[in-house]
Amino acid sequence: MMDVRRADERFPGGDRAAGIESWHAFSFGPHYDPGNLRFGPLIACNEERLAPGAGFDEHPHRHTEIVTWVVEGELTHRDAAGHDTLVRPGDVQRLSSASGVRHVERNDGVGPLTFLQMWLAPLDPGGDPSYEIVHGIADSTPYAVPQAGAMLHVRRLLAGERTAVPDGPYVYAHVVRGEVRLDGVELGPGDAARITDAKDVEAVGVTGAELLLWEMTGPQAGRLPG
Repeated sequence: MMDVRRADERFPGGDRAAGIESWHAFSFGPHYDPGNLRFGPLIACNEERLAPGAGFDEHPHRHTEIVTWVVEGELTHRDAAGHDTLVRPGDVQRLSSASGVRHVERNDGVGPLTFLQMWLAPLDPGGDPSYEIVHGIADSTPYAVPQAGAMLHVRRLLAGERTAVPDGPYVYAHVVRGEVRLDGVELGPGDAARITDAKDVEAVGVTGAELLLWEMTGPQAGRLPG
């Protein structure tokens, strides 16, 4: 079964006066939707747009696996453990907040910044926070988040190029750029599909496109982390 969610159906957020624009694919903050709390272990897929000089001041997280993918620009990330990094397009950043962590995210560049931030519920809450960044991830190298029973696949497609979608109980597909035909349905930038019991599903580039695919084992019990 495939449930398509269009970009213009996302919940708006952020603070435009402060240069922050947010688009939430799942129930988030004041936009509470009891029927849209999660898909498998995935509990958030936020598109964040930061103007130059804008950002999120130091704030806490806990019991959450936070994975960030930069679409455009350069993200400055600092956390209480002393990590101070720049995240660029093609990099995958993961912050395992575990029992608790504080961090800062800013656009210290001169141009606009757009990034996707995806939150996953861990299999076992608690533990020690950890941080990782992989620079220039390749299409053929999926990024595993074993703490949440999930794996991220990046697909960069040429027009007419085909790629197999991973089989699995839960697959979340998000179009970063371009247009993709997924199981016969055309998706554009910001569109997403939630596929339950995925098997033999194929994606085709209608144009040149970038597609993120989350392969997940299933939902986790317990309250939502944050």
